[in-house]
Amino acid sequence: MIAIIDYDAGNMKSVEKAFQYLGENVVITRKREELLGADKVVLPGVGAFGDAMGRLQAYGLVDTIKDIVDDGKPFLGICLGLQLLFEQSEESPGVEGLGLLKGEIVRIPSAEGLKIPHMGWNSIDIKEGSRLFKGISRQAYMYFVHSYYLKAENPEDVAATTWYSTLIHAAVEHDNIFACQFHPEKSSEIGLRILKNFADLRL
Repeated sequence: MIAIIDYDAGNMKSVEKAFQYLGENVVITRKREELLGADKVVLPGVGAFGDAMGRLQAYGLVDTIKDIVDDGKPFLGICLGLQLLFEQSEESPGVEGLGLLKGEIVRIPSAEGLKIPHMGWNSIDIKEGSRLFKGISRQAYMYFVHSYYLKAENPEDVAATTWYSTLIHAAVEHDNIFACQFHPEKSSEIGLRILKNFADLRL
C-alpha cells in the first residue's frame, strides 16, 4: 500500500488519482499507524513552506515522517514536498524544515523574459543510474509550478536538473528518499512512469 500524507495539501487528490490509475492500492491519511504500516509514503504539497511546516507540526506528522525515513521505507516528496525535506527556505525565514537532507530553498532569480512563478513544461537533465527515472529519456519534459527552488548541498543527491533563469536541482535521490520539484502527476505518461518506478521500488 502507498500512503499519501494528509496535511491539507492541494495536490493530494491528483496524486492519489495518478496512483489509482496505475492500479496501486493507495490511501490518504495522517494516522501514524497507517503511515508507518504502509509500504511506501508520499509527501505531496503546493503552497508556502512556513504554512506547510506549521500544518505538519500541528498534525503531529514531523516525528512520524522522520520515523518513516529512519525505517528505510521508500519516501517520495513532490513539489513543496521536496522543499520541506530540506533545512530551510528563503520563503519563510526562521522556519525549520524537516532537515532530512542538506540544502536550502531559494527564490528563483529574476531574468528578462521569464515569469515567476515558473509555471509550465521544462526539460530535465537526468543523471545516469537514477532509480526514479529508470527507462525515461534523459531529456524528458516535466510540468513545474514554483517560485523557489532547491540548492542541494550534496551533488551526489541530485538525480535531475533543469534550467530556468538558473540551474535548478529538480529531483533528488538519497538512500530511501526520493523527491521531485516538478509534478509527475501532471506530467503525462512520463510522469506516470516516474510514479510507477516509485511504486515498484524494492530497496
